[in-house]
Amino acid sequence: MPKNKGKGGKNRKRGKNEADDEKRELVFKEDGQEYAQVLRMLGNGRCEATCIDGTKRLCHIRGKMHKKVWIAAGDIILVGLRDYQDDKADVILKYMPDEARLLKAYGELPENTRLNEGIAGIDEEEEGGGDDYIEFEDEDIDKI
Repeated sequence: MPKNKGKGGKNRKRGKNEADDEKRELVFKEDGQEYAQVLRMLGNGRCEATCIDGTKRLCHIRGKMHKKVWIAAGDIILVGLRDYQDDKADVILKYMPDEARLLKAYGELPENTRLNEGIAGIDEEEEGGGDDYIEFEDEDIDKI
């Protein structure tokens, strides 16, 4: 019988992202890079994102991040622009929600950028949307 030389199974591989909880240094954009917000995920390691300069680009998630850093719609990412293809870019980094709030506070992101804080699609500003239930009287129930 062959001897087991591995270090463990899939449960060991599953716990690799636990070390990402510590604070990391905030990374700002450089030449050839741009901030973007993910519009939708397309599959096959790609996503559609709107860059801060107003251009909608098809972004490719690099192999180092693929299946390790999970990107969802509404996330703020840093993309590397291609000088030979303006409609395509490469995802370099995904910002955590607190890092995205810091970028907005520093003025790197415009004020009209909506950060994805919590569940998407729920607006706290709507006042009339809270009554989604119907209240019946006891007489109405007896008639049914």
